[in-house]
Amino acid sequence: MKKSALFFDIDGTILSEITKEIPESALEALNQAKKNGHKMYINTGRTYCNIPPQLRRFDFDGFLCGCGCYLVCNDEVVLESHIEKKRGQDIIDMMYECKLDGILEGTEDAYFPIKRSRFEILETSRRFFAEKGLGIEKYIDEGDIEYDKLFVYADEQSNKQKFFDFLKADMEVIDRGDNAYEIAQKPFSKATACEFMRKRLGLELNQVYVFGDSGNDLSMFEYAQHTIALGAHSEVLDPYTEFVTKTVEDDGIAYAMKHYGLI
Repeated sequence: MKKSALFFDIDGTILSEITKEIPESALEALNQAKKNGHKMYINTGRTYCNIPPQLRRFDFDGFLCGCGCYLVCNDEVVLESHIEKKRGQDIIDMMYECKLDGILEGTEDAYFPIKRSRFEILETSRRFFAEKGLGIEKYIDEGDIEYDKLFVYADEQSNKQKFFDFLKADMEVIDRGDNAYEIAQKPFSKATACEFMRKRLGLELNQVYVFGDSGNDLSMFEYAQHTIALGAHSEVLDPYTEFVTKTVEDDGIAYAMKHYGLI
C-alpha cells in the first residue's frame, strides 16, 4: 500500500487514561507501521513542555503541539507561534475581569495563579503539573509571560460570553465540557498541523490517518478522510468518523491499523 502519515491524539488515544501508559499492543503496532514505511506523529493540544515521558518509548517522527502552533520533526522546530506578549496580558486581564480562572500553557512551562483558585479542578491540575516540575517557577500574576494557549474554567460568577467575545478576533474557543474551555491561536489547529505535515511529506489526503477520542480532535476529523475514533470517544466526532475501533486499553490502535492494512 501507499506510505502514509498517521496522527495520534495522546490522552485516551495512544496513552491510556487508566494505566497512563502506551499499551504494548500499540507499541508493537507503531513499530511495525514504521518498518512498513509509514510516518507517525503525535498531534496534541498539549504544549511541548507537557509531552508525557511515556511517549519516548517510541521514536515518533514528530510532535505537533499546542493545537498546531508548535511543530517539531526529528528534533527540529519546523513551525512555531506564540501569543504576542501584550495581547497575552490583555487576555489575562480580561479573564480575571470576567471572573474566570485558568492555566497558561507555554512551550517551556505552564503558569498558574499565585493564589489558590475557587476552581478545585484547576488546583488538581496545579498538583499534576507540579509533580512533573512544571508551573512552579513563575506565576501568572508576575506578568511578562510568553504562552501559546490557555485552559480556562467558568462558573455562575463568570461572564464567559464577554470573555469569548474579546477573544474571537484571533483565538479559538474549544468547549471541553463542564464549563472548561481550551483556547488556542485561531490560525492554527490540529487540522493545520496535519496539512503542514502532509504537504511537507508530499502526500495525498487519502494517505492521512487520524486517531482521536475527544472534542479537541474535531478539526483533524473534519480535515481527514481516514478518521479513527477510539472505542470510548466524544459523540461530536461521530459525524466525521470513518471507523470506530476498540478502546486504547483493548488494543484499539493495533486493531485499527490491521483494519486499514497499515500493519
